[in-house]
Amino acid sequence: MRYAVVVIALAAVAFIACVVIDPHSVILASVTPAVLLVGGIGAFVKTYRVWRVGGTWPFWQGAGWFLLILMLVSLGLPGSAALS
Repeated sequence: MRYAVVVIALAAVAFIACVVIDPHSVILASVTPAVLLVGGIGAFVKTYRVWRVGGTWPFWQGAGWFLLILMLVSLGLPGSAALS
């Protein structure tokens, strides 16, 4: 749970930085989905590692899917920055 919260907090910081620094920058707007994508992939890697040792892996898989869904939602940010 802490992993997902930390990744979401980093994505929120990236989003706030984008809004404060330059809301029309596509590069800054792309950082938020990138953070969530890397976090989701990291959660799936951890899922595989925990599964290999016989641990409780469904929590990690749920965190990975949740982060990837948030990444899909946040993909509108670069598009809106490009259009404005």
